[in-house]
Amino acid sequence: MSAHSIFEDAPIGSIVAWSDGTPRPPERFTRKLAAWRNNNSKGRLIRKEPPRIRPTYSSPAGFTLHEADFGSGGVIAIRVHRSFSVDTTLQFTVVERPVPGSVRVFDRAGDNAELVHLAPHRAAAEEWLSRHGYPNAVLDDVTADEVAADVVEGRVA
Repeated sequence: MSAHSIFEDAPIGSIVAWSDGTPRPPERFTRKLAAWRNNNSKGRLIRKEPPRIRPTYSSPAGFTLHEADFGSGGVIAIRVHRSFSVDTTLQFTVVERPVPGSVRVFDRAGDNAELVHLAPHRAAAEEWLSRHGYPNAVLDDVTADEVAADVVEGRVA
């Protein structure tokens, strides 16, 4: 499916894979494999951004995926986020949708809110929030209506 379909139909918290359609090179070609992984991976959908139109520039709608965390001893040193425009030529697939009844923890309210945690239930979300410093956090329940749409090849089935 296209990036536009992900922007329109995938709920925040979904695991989304992207691909450029090229076959994976063998392990022995480390540089080619690293380049391939750049355009073929997956991550959790954490933000959707509407298009921006200003007097001097405009930008299309897009979304951001959380690809990985790097650190040690329980301390995250680097977070890898990938942002995509709806104009990209990459192909996307929703690998997993959030489970109804789970709770999304956003860093703040509003359109530019970013998902920081997906908890299995409200008590777990509140417990996680008590251990992490997000003073303006917002909890949002995942509803069955949101994740029930079965998106296939960019169409709602």
